[in-house]
Amino acid sequence: MTTQQILEAARSAKGALALASNAARNTALLGMADALCEAQNQAAILAANAEDMAAAKGHISDVMLDRLALTKQRIEAMAQGIREVAALPDPVGKVLRRVERPNGLVIEKTAVPMGVIAIIYESRPNVTSDAAALAIKSGNACILRCGKEAWRSAHAIVTALRQGLRKAGLPETAVCLIEDTTHASANALMTAVGYVDLLIPRGGAGLIRACVENAKVPCIQTGTGICHVYVDDTADLNKALDIIENAKASRPSVCNAEEVCLVHSAIAAEFLPRLAQRLGPDRAARGLHPVELRLDARAAALIPGTPAGPKDFDTEFLDYILAIKVVDSVEDAIGHIAEHSTGHSEAILTRTPAHADLFTTAVDSAAVYVNCSTRFTDGGEFGLGCEMGISTQKLHARGPMGLEELCSYKYVIHGNGQIR
Repeated sequence: MTTQQILEAARSAKGALALASNAARNTALLGMADALCEAQNQAAILAANAEDMAAAKGHISDVMLDRLALTKQRIEAMAQGIREVAALPDPVGKVLRRVERPNGLVIEKTAVPMGVIAIIYESRPNVTSDAAALAIKSGNACILRCGKEAWRSAHAIVTALRQGLRKAGLPETAVCLIEDTTHASANALMTAVGYVDLLIPRGGAGLIRACVENAKVPCIQTGTGICHVYVDDTADLNKALDIIENAKASRPSVCNAEEVCLVHSAIAAEFLPRLAQRLGPDRAARGLHPVELRLDARAAALIPGTPAGPKDFDTEFLDYILAIKVVDSVEDAIGHIAEHSTGHSEAILTRTPAHADLFTTAVDSAAVYVNCSTRFTDGGEFGLGCEMGISTQKLHARGPMGLEELCSYKYVIHGNGQIR
């Protein structure tokens, strides 16, 4: 199908989704999950993914290949994610506020589906099922446009998901996958006024910028994560080592991974050698990928590493690279974050409550942590089931976008003959 035909098909399907009961939508979701786990479908998905992996090797980094790779366990995790979304409360029709006026009018602010949600994403096949599940649960049709590296995998996943929709009696075009992976299809979604009610880009800074600058449909700015961890002078240093290794190295290719570590000067001489040991030789000894350190001048005077370049504190590395800067106070850390952050996730490690309070109040990011890893910025970890994306803007959604963020609202007014 052409991109225009897909836009028309999704727009035709949105009415059926909006009218479907919560029970019908849940039945469809459970059918979608079961279809992913059917042996024939799993084999098709894994075969398609093997083709994607073979084509991508040598063209994308190892950490990006890990994002692209699927296994039987990852497919089963995708299915489990769909089941968890099905178990969540129905967001559609929820009365957000009820006002009874002196004249007897009853005004209810009521949650309703957006309509058609388009998602542009790169080489993460699991986004295909997450996005479809959240869209169906919230009564929306969705149009998925993945990067060329993941298209075969996404197509096989969508083929399985549509089986579940058909069995439940919902239109299979409620979940559509764009077939054209050139820039033309992305531009078509950005300008699909009258067809797309909300556009959500998930990917690197270039994709986000292109959508924000060129979209004529409502667009959510998501994802780019230059995430900071600040180690205060009263931090528990043993916990800090665990948190930083997790935030940086547990999965460096994701947007909630730490990219910058700020360390208070009062503890830098003690802490930085321990951190360098932990992220370098200790990881190598355990057979894990070591982390390259990009150091400002004060950090470089204390530990070996690569001198930080002018862009290293403004780069989302998505790799085993960590920029380190020494600061003199929590206020200095807050100032650095204000200048360099993308508004995603930041953390303070401290045992001083006043510093924690100042940090959480002054840092203007979607998620602000005290004494834990930034890797928790995730729809599943926040109890949302999964997420459509992580918004780094303030309207209309911020942080992990779950079911409520995929709904708009309208006012329903009940009267008994009142006139004005």
